[in-house]
Amino acid sequence: MADLSAFAITHQYPAKDPTVLQYYGLPTPNGVKVSIMLEEIGIPYEVHLVDIMKNESWTPDYLSLNPNGKIPAILDPDGPGGKPLALWESGAILIYLAEKTGRFLPADPALRYQTIQWLMWQMGGLGPMFGQVGFFHKFAGKDYEDKRPRDRYVAEAKRLLGVLETRLEGRDWVMGDEYTIADISMIGWVRNLVGFYEAGELVDYASLKNVPAWLDRALARPAVQRGLVIPARS
Repeated sequence: MADLSAFAITHQYPAKDPTVLQYYGLPTPNGVKVSIMLEEIGIPYEVHLVDIMKNESWTPDYLSLNPNGKIPAILDPDGPGGKPLALWESGAILIYLAEKTGRFLPADPALRYQTIQWLMWQMGGLGPMFGQVGFFHKFAGKDYEDKRPRDRYVAEAKRLLGVLETRLEGRDWVMGDEYTIADISMIGWVRNLVGFYEAGELVDYASLKNVPAWLDRALARPAVQRGLVIPARS
């Protein structure tokens, strides 16, 4: 049996089955990247809800796993060489799980790097900008009298949606016929922008054709439907 006792995170979140991958997260746009991926690849895993509203990601035990104090994170008892691997950052986790299972990342070297390119685009642009729109439109930022910050992020979100709209012209998925980690990385963010953040009108989402159709295809996948609510909120 795998021994995970060297990892302090297991003190805060004891593993019921230390032989399977341990997932620490919350169903946020970043968190669901990993839960969707885990549901898609179908490997056994154990879920641990990290309640960020209770600052559970800032405890010494959690910080020993992820010094950045964010979700998601994983602890795989069967990492490279059969040794346990702790990993954080959603994009890194997606690449790791794709390579571990041989799924959702093309084997062709050129297509592989192009897929990672779109994943990096999501992490560096689409996610952060959509998150800022959410803050300034729905949360504390909505009360700011100066609307220039909100308008700046709205304009950038619209531009990024335009990039995605163009990319999806004539394609079912970001990489064409093949559904990949590039798609998985974006589902939660686009869904949140027009759903939870209620910013569809702000970014003129209704004027788009390809992005809404892509999102509908993604949301129709059973693994996506399951992953979007894992872990269940208390």
